[in-house]
Amino acid sequence: KQILVLGLDGAGKTSILHSLATNHVKRSVAPTEGFNAMCVNTEESQMEFLEIGGSESLRSYWKMYLPKVLLLIYVVDSADHARLPMAKQLLHQLIQNDSTLPVVVLANKQDLEGAYCITDIHDALALSDIGDERKMFLIGTHVAEDGSDISSGMKDAKELIGQLVLETQ
Repeated sequence: KQILVLGLDGAGKTSILHSLATNHVKRSVAPTEGFNAMCVNTEESQMEFLEIGGSESLRSYWKMYLPKVLLLIYVVDSADHARLPMAKQLLHQLIQNDSTLPVVVLANKQDLEGAYCITDIHDALALSDIGDERKMFLIGTHVAEDGSDISSGMKDAKELIGQLVLETQ
């Protein structure tokens, strides 16, 4: 069972995955062409992440992997105001057929000037419309300078993901 990592191209999925895996920052600037798999070990469990690139040509694959996963991590670029409506539409389409799949939304790039705060992201993605039966979380993250330790938001995200994986297994 895997954890699926999705979001528009440029949202920071690969950088987040690397930070979760190593606890250190390594920014990725090249978009993921296709798929990126990574294992993250914690004291309690081993988590297998599958990232699918966010370019338009790859989005058709997203739905195929959803039935096989424990958890969806959806990454949005908090500073990319123009593409938040597209991110919202894709998220809602993805999860409409599965009311129980837990979702963790990472509002990434919180460190950038002009980034929407968590409440604005919550509203822009219309997260309150998604329903009460599902476990749903929204965490603000950012991937700081290369080589530094990960931010507290990233640590929180890693802890939460680990906890959700243990609960769903």
